[in-house]
Amino acid sequence: MFEDRRNIHLGLLLKTLLKERSLSMRKLSVLSGIDTATISRIINGKQKANLQHLQKFSECLGVPTGELFEAAGFNIEWRQENADSDIHNSVEVIQNFLESAKLLDQQYTTARVEQLLVNYKQYAQTEEGKESILKNFEAKIRKVDGIGPFIGHLKQMYEKFRYEKCTLVESALMGSALFYFILPVDVIPDYLFPIGYLDDAMAVSIVLNQLSKMKNVQKEG
Repeated sequence: MFEDRRNIHLGLLLKTLLKERSLSMRKLSVLSGIDTATISRIINGKQKANLQHLQKFSECLGVPTGELFEAAGFNIEWRQENADSDIHNSVEVIQNFLESAKLLDQQYTTARVEQLLVNYKQYAQTEEGKESILKNFEAKIRKVDGIGPFIGHLKQMYEKFRYEKCTLVESALMGSALFYFILPVDVIPDYLFPIGYLDDAMAVSIVLNQLSKMKNVQKEG
């Protein structure tokens, strides 16, 4: 019953926003890429909106993602309570929350992160790409202001990348993760703290797995 009320609350907000902007569900479908039937079910409380739905609604309707999260009944205010803790130790907890709330499509999100890493890998090896990483990494680290596995791995990658203590292939892989972390364009926006850094953690995890596989192949060879 509680879930029904949460979805209706979001539905009412979406109806209001559509009316204010003189948009129909069909027009929102065209703008967002979400089919009209899905939008209708979400507005009428018959389907939960996932993370991608909320992000698209936010972009198309010009409202903060956090406002839509709250309307959907998901409390993101706990970020203040944990501001002094290492959020990066809790990546798995955050991911479990998103999955249990059906806000995260694991396969969809991972595939998009992997594709961006492929795109960034080549650019990270250009002089412009390297300069961007060396210029912006430490400032982004200070902005995040965290410690722990996620940040620790990034710092280790940065040191190896910076001082070229790795092969060209390893440098390209690590550069792609560093570049993903630096860029503001993410699969999950960084401003949606703390879950906004979940995809950055995924990027690090994907690259670490690839590096580990490379080492295993080298050992076997």
